Amino acid sequence: MEQRRPPEYILEVFADPTSIRDVVKGILHTIFFHRYFPSIRPSTIEVLDLTLPFVTDPELETLIETRAYQLVRQLSSTTSPNSGVRGQIGVQFFEKRRRKAGGLGWFTGGAKAEEEVCWEVWRLEVTLATPRTETERMKVTKAMEMTLQKTALKIVAIVNQQKDHIPPITTSETNPFPYQINLNPRIEGWAKSIGMY
Repeated sequence: MEQRRPPEYILEVFADPTSIRDVVKGILHTIFFHRYFPSIRPSTIEVLDLTLPFVTDPELETLIETRAYQLVRQLSSTTSPNSGVRGQIGVQFFEKRRRKAGGLGWFTGGAKAEEEVCWEVWRLEVTLATPRTETERMKVTKAMEMTLQKTALKIVAIVNQQKDHIPPITTSETNPFPYQINLNPRIEGWAKSIGMY
């Protein structure tokens, strides 16, 4: 059985050094607000005069905070005064499927192990803008606000239109779909060559 490639959604934003952490956190929380299926209490966060959804789950909040901090550190350490520095955060959602033992049932004692299969990928491409003058700073702030709003609306449009690939919830676990948030994810190696991701 051939593994289908999960849909991948690419979001592009840029921010100045003072706002980058909040912008990244706001976008990640917006994605998770629409793709995180455990019961949550809706909340909001203000980012650049824009109200965005916020997932109040301590484990998820810590992971988002950690990845945003790591991205800021990475972009700050490679800052170039003449050009924007880029970084990327990837979010993957998985479903748990039972792996059939196949011809090795006698070897594994007939046990059916679970495997995690990716069903959706989000890529957040972040460019760090470093304005040098007050005029540049005002332009960057206005552009950041517009970019953040467009990105939030793009997320809402995607999640409202692209639903057919979401697997059914077949477990009573608190979070039926495991997830990963990776800094500068790479898609290479054997998984890519056989079309797994």
